[in-house]
Amino acid sequence: MVLKVKNVVKSYPSAEGRVAVLEGVSLALSAGESLALTGESGSGKSTLLHLAGGLDSPDAGEIEVCGTALSGLDDAGRARLRRDRVGLVFQQFNLIPSLDVSANLAFQARLAARHDRDWCVHLARVLGLTGLLGRYPDQLSGGQQQRVAIGRALAVRPSLILADEPTGNLDEATGDAVMGLMLDLVAQTGAALLMVTHSERLAARLDRRLRLRAGKLA
Repeated sequence: MVLKVKNVVKSYPSAEGRVAVLEGVSLALSAGESLALTGESGSGKSTLLHLAGGLDSPDAGEIEVCGTALSGLDDAGRARLRRDRVGLVFQQFNLIPSLDVSANLAFQARLAARHDRDWCVHLARVLGLTGLLGRYPDQLSGGQQQRVAIGRALAVRPSLILADEPTGNLDEATGDAVMGLMLDLVAQTGAALLMVTHSERLAARLDRRLRLRAGKLA
């Protein structure tokens, strides 16, 4: 089991008191499995994704990534786990402006001391980036930047990929193409994929889907 979320509760303070975002959410995700998390804005989808990546901590409940309980790790430990085992893909591409495509692709893998040049060459070829390796992010289209972001996440050969609206800034045709490439590469690596999306059409392309409503899975 790559990801286990058990009875997770999360709330945030507001002027009226604490507002519950997640109320006892549980799910599990195995290697090679893809899961779409859908729901209306404010239903807690992105919050759950951030908790699964150790970017935030729950008020109650437990989250395990690759058999490691996140509650037993400090900030540095969670950062190491993300670096070594988790690939993050967000709606905002978050590429490093001062690095070219080749360096952006290899960035996380080099930090994790798991850089594989042949794998990066393969990713660049599959993602249609071979002719763009010397360009910088501001010289790329939105679709090209998102393909670089996906390649960077996969370059480390992560066990878990967390994707938050990964095609949200792309037109439908480009988004469909990028989604297809990501699913193909996930299948090649055997990683587990948890993806937040508003699109029922994209959600239907994954193995399973769950819907969050008012902080609970429906």
